[in-house]
Amino acid sequence: MQKALRKFHNWIIFLLPTFAAFVIVFLIPFVQGIWLSFCKFRTMSHVRFDGVSNYVKAFQSPDFLNALGFTTKFTIVSVITINFFAFGLALLLTKGIKGTNLFRTVFFMPNLIGGIVLGWIWQVILNGILQNFNATLVTDAKYGFWGLVILMNWQMIGYMMIIYIAAIQNVPTDLIEAAEIDGATKFQVLKKVTMPMVMPSFTICLFLTLTNSFKLFDQNYALTAGEPAKASEMLALNIYQTFYGRIGWRGVGQAKAVVFFVLVAIISITQLVITRRKEVEQ
Repeated sequence: MQKALRKFHNWIIFLLPTFAAFVIVFLIPFVQGIWLSFCKFRTMSHVRFDGVSNYVKAFQSPDFLNALGFTTKFTIVSVITINFFAFGLALLLTKGIKGTNLFRTVFFMPNLIGGIVLGWIWQVILNGILQNFNATLVTDAKYGFWGLVILMNWQMIGYMMIIYIAAIQNVPTDLIEAAEIDGATKFQVLKKVTMPMVMPSFTICLFLTLTNSFKLFDQNYALTAGEPAKASEMLALNIYQTFYGRIGWRGVGQAKAVVFFVLVAIISITQLVITRRKEVEQ
């Protein structure tokens, strides 16, 4: 009994700091944010309950709906392209070609650069190219869209590639050899052996690219700032502009943030459940 109590005491001592930090830094602000989404306020000392009017205003806002559509399209394209190229590079760099370590380092380096810096770099590069066609990134929303896709791919492909490389290197060689002895082609080995065995890495990479694409803020702010006429504004930037850019709309900005959280949570959990069902045990 005394041994069990001592274990419980030690468990509490180690858990308490982390739990306290979680409650103070995350849980309390989160609950407070949900409460404020139903209120009208300018400062925390002047809060008035306002029902669901903030949510009604949020969904009646054309800018918010446009940002939702723009972010959804961007996320779909980014998730597909990032994982396609990252997995392809991982396959290539696990074939033992010369200079593999150098290529891995070079591809991973963009992930170390901050989003604002990346946005400015790619703004200069892409505007320089578009000048040849008498256009800039903010001439049309489609230029901003593809500019953001290129930037996001450049930043995240290397990161996802490292995860895929680690997974591919852990695929048992005897399984691949057995498949080749049975007459399987390289494509069949990839489809029937390698990809099912690395499915946990697909789960992680899809989750990371999905959530990061939805939450994209600083790159969007630096590259286009939502121009032209908020047509390339993503959800995170729209929430920021609503909260800090419009007087009397802080409650609406908070309501948009809650909707944003619920949306990302539902999509991410759905993706995790679907891909985890396809995982196989090694």
